[in-house]
Amino acid sequence: MALNHYRIAIVDDDPNIRQIVEAYLQKEGYATIALETAEQAMTLWKTTPPHLWILDIMLPGMNGYEFCRSIREKTETPIIMISAKDEEVDKILGLELGSDDYLTKPFSPRELVARVNRAIRRAEQMAQYDKTERPAKTELTLQNLDLQLDAENRFVFWMGTEIAVTHKEFLILRLLEGNPNRAFSRDELLTLVWGDDYFGSDRVVDDLIRRIRKKMTGLPIETVWGYGYRLRVAEEKRSL
Repeated sequence: MALNHYRIAIVDDDPNIRQIVEAYLQKEGYATIALETAEQAMTLWKTTPPHLWILDIMLPGMNGYEFCRSIREKTETPIIMISAKDEEVDKILGLELGSDDYLTKPFSPRELVARVNRAIRRAEQMAQYDKTERPAKTELTLQNLDLQLDAENRFVFWMGTEIAVTHKEFLILRLLEGNPNRAFSRDELLTLVWGDDYFGSDRVVDDLIRRIRKKMTGLPIETVWGYGYRLRVAEEKRSL
C-alpha cells in the first residue's frame, strides 16, 4: 500500500503530541499537517481536506465531538479520536458521532500508526466496494422500494423524503441497500462498519437498526433471528 499520497491531519492543542505523531506518521510514509484547534481544522476541511483525521476531544473553542458531528454530515473521511478520558461512555459517544476509532492518552505512537493503517485500508475497501461490488439491479430495485442513497453526498431518501442519518447509520444502509435479500451477521456488520478492532458488544448493531427503523417507518429491514439482518426485497421488484 503506497502511503505517500495520503495526507493525515493531526488536530491537538498539545505541541508535543503533534510533533511525536507527525514524526511517526511521516516515518511510515504519510504526508501530515498539524493543527491546534477545530476551527483551523474546519478551514482545512473546506479547502484541502485530508484523507484521515486524528482528532483530540478536549480542544479550545470547538471541541472534537462538535467538529466530528459537523463534518460527518458531509463526509465519510476516517476519524480517529484521541483523549485523556478513559470512560466507556466517552468512547461510545465518539463512535456514535461518527469516529472510526478511539485511542486513550497516553498511547503508543506505534499503535496509533497501526490504527491509521487499518482505517486507511478500510476506507480503500469501502471505496472499492462502491465501484465493483454493487449489483447491477440495485438502483432500480431500491427506487421501486422508494429507498435512494447518494453515496457521494451522503443523502438518504425514503418514500420521497430526505432522512437525516448518522455516519454509521448510512454505512449500514449502504451495505443492506447494495445487497438486497442478503443476510448479514452481526459480526459481519461490526467488522464492516465499526472495524475489526471494535471493543464493544454486538448489541450496538441492534441499537443502530432500531434507530433506522424508527426514522424510516416501513423500511423492510428483516431480523434473521439468532444471526443478523437483511433488507427484504420481493423478487418481482427485482426484475428489469
